[in-house]
Amino acid sequence: MQADRRAFLQVLATSAVAVVLPQQSFGQEKLMDKKTFTYKTVEQCEIKADVYGNVADKTRPAVIWIHGGALIMGHRGQIDQALLGKLLKAGYVVVSIDYRLAPETKLPAILEDLEDACKWVREKGPELFHIDAKRVAVMGGSAGGYLTLAAGFRVNPRPTALVSFWGYGDIAGPWYSRPDPFYSKMPLVPKDEGYKAVGGPVISGSTGRNNRSRFYLYCRQQGLWPKEVTGHDPDKEPKAFDRFCPIRHVSAQYPPTLLIHGTKDTDVPYEQSEMMAKELDNKGVQHELITINEAGHGLAGAKPSVVAKTHDRVLAFLREQMERNP
Repeated sequence: MQADRRAFLQVLATSAVAVVLPQQSFGQEKLMDKKTFTYKTVEQCEIKADVYGNVADKTRPAVIWIHGGALIMGHRGQIDQALLGKLLKAGYVVVSIDYRLAPETKLPAILEDLEDACKWVREKGPELFHIDAKRVAVMGGSAGGYLTLAAGFRVNPRPTALVSFWGYGDIAGPWYSRPDPFYSKMPLVPKDEGYKAVGGPVISGSTGRNNRSRFYLYCRQQGLWPKEVTGHDPDKEPKAFDRFCPIRHVSAQYPPTLLIHGTKDTDVPYEQSEMMAKELDNKGVQHELITINEAGHGLAGAKPSVVAKTHDRVLAFLREQMERNP
């Protein structure tokens, strides 16, 4: 039981962010400085974005980072510092966004935030932080990986490239809509405790002070995540999920996509990336699936050298796509 609890804490640490390593110095300290903008306001909730690499020396391509946290928790500050440093050193402006969180806000509005954030970056980015609006990639981890894949069919114009870290293309399947075997091994969260952690006004970005993870654990133990996040029951309204599942919207026009996933992921099954890769292949979309054997969620348990090599492949993939769209 202690091992399961430790695993759950590891999942929480990595569901909202990639493997977070200490911030390093790359001799470009100015690039690591951030500037915060409000890209949207809804019901007095300011939805913000942190911009890194805002240096007015030349026009740069942009990467939009989307944090994870099951769409229920997390915030824009949860960005892998090692990967961030490599992106900045390679010449990208990095925009890490917040979005409204469930269950106070349902998924249709969260997807609207995704669309509006990408539109804001393209329309305001050239003036505010010197980006090339024609070269914008989207990437994120876990739920951020899901939103990244959703950007492939929801965002117009389509991103130059997508990078999904342990994301998912299907939110209605048994893995989310039934009690989860891994989480069910843990002490059950009482219903009143789960709902006490959420509710109230609309929020974007959660620091964890109100323990929203208890609501997430309750949802996974009861198989209620799809219903609580979307407002629809996947058993009674299966068609309602068509518009939410990236795997159902892959076409020949879908952006080039890089998928990264560990085979021992206890939060998001590795099969989610396998299925997405298969659908991309069926539609003739350029893609790659990087499989990290024996790694858990957020690549937990992977050797630092493996994580570093994965980051290098991400940079190579982005470079290939950006060079095709100079």
